[in-house]
Amino acid sequence: MNTQQPRVIIVGAGFGGLFAARALANKPVDVLLIDRNNFHTFTPLLYQVATCALDPSEIAYPVRTIFRKERNIRTLLGSVTAIDYANKTIHVRVGEQTLQEAYDYLILATGSVPTYFGQDVFRENALELRTLSDAVNLRNHILSLFEQATWVEDEAVREAMTTIVVVGGGPTGLETAGAIYELYNHVLNREFLHRNLSTRVILVEMQPFLLAPYPDKLRQAALEQLRSLGVEVQLGSAVQEVAEDHVTLADGRRIETHTLVWAAGVKGSPLAEMLAVPLQRGGRLPILPTTEVAGRPGVYAVGDMTYLEDAVGQPYPMVIPVAQQQGELAAKNILAELGEGEKRPFRYNDRGSMATIGRRRAVAWIYNKIQLRGYIAWLAWLALHLVTLLGFRNRLNVFVNWVWNYFTYDRSVRIILEQGGGSEK
Repeated sequence: MNTQQPRVIIVGAGFGGLFAARALANKPVDVLLIDRNNFHTFTPLLYQVATCALDPSEIAYPVRTIFRKERNIRTLLGSVTAIDYANKTIHVRVGEQTLQEAYDYLILATGSVPTYFGQDVFRENALELRTLSDAVNLRNHILSLFEQATWVEDEAVREAMTTIVVVGGGPTGLETAGAIYELYNHVLNREFLHRNLSTRVILVEMQPFLLAPYPDKLRQAALEQLRSLGVEVQLGSAVQEVAEDHVTLADGRRIETHTLVWAAGVKGSPLAEMLAVPLQRGGRLPILPTTEVAGRPGVYAVGDMTYLEDAVGQPYPMVIPVAQQQGELAAKNILAELGEGEKRPFRYNDRGSMATIGRRRAVAWIYNKIQLRGYIAWLAWLALHLVTLLGFRNRLNVFVNWVWNYFTYDRSVRIILEQGGGSEK
């Protein structure tokens, strides 16, 4: 596309890329937003799709709809296969063809991917929860196993089919474990009356505590609420083996199960490797305080894939607010290069953290000062996610579903949709 305006290419329509594009809307630049999906996913609610509380369409929003009124923003459905930073071009796989797109400025915002900490063999028999497809696949898997278990005569096999292991004591692990337990023990058990099915949900965490960044009181509160719900928590336990029908811990304990959900950690997007610069731990791309990549003129990077230390020498966490704020800053610093103000360094406005554990159970650390637990923290979590969810229709549907689920314990999105491998791990 021939244009008099500088061209900005944004790779990734997650929170970092989305906020960067918003900040460039109606500005004197031509923006091309590239993503392998045609929608933005509200990832904090993926586990609710996986546990039948929400429909996939309620946490996804078409990218073209978001920017349909912005004449200077176009979108491209494709995957970046190469970055020629010397000539300021990228190669994008679109269907069966490869396009070469030139840029004046490039913003990389491709997030993170699960890491198995050198044990990639675990991936063969693990389920992940990073994308919308992951969530639907997990939903298919647990519903299919429950359908099968009700007709299995062997008690040991039946128990293994209704035992779920979640690895990782961060917010994703807690939220997933709590939601799966409630799905099985408050919804499905009322419908599968052919046989008396009981379900075990086991959360495994290698550290001796949950929620590493949180204060001790909230860590303990999270542990107490998980256990009061019925989830078994194994702290200080590393996973040694993940097989199709069991999991073995480092201390030799063997758990018979056909379902392991991996929520133990993430690493930076592999796209960072295309810039040929030394990466920091976790495969994260080092950036300057302005979010520029040193030695790569015109290239900015934001969010989970990046590494930037704060004033006390600690890397900024791989969380959504960091990605949002860095995305906005990258856009503003590009505009500053074009004459709109001065470049500024990144200053993180940390509004706190939250994790929901189940019905009326949650912990919240507001502005890293106010500590909430239980029902009030759960209400705060609900309100925040409704406010930040994209699209009025999505907000309305999610609110109605949450109210319905609260009063009836019913989760109506219990539909098995086979995707390629179906319910296989």
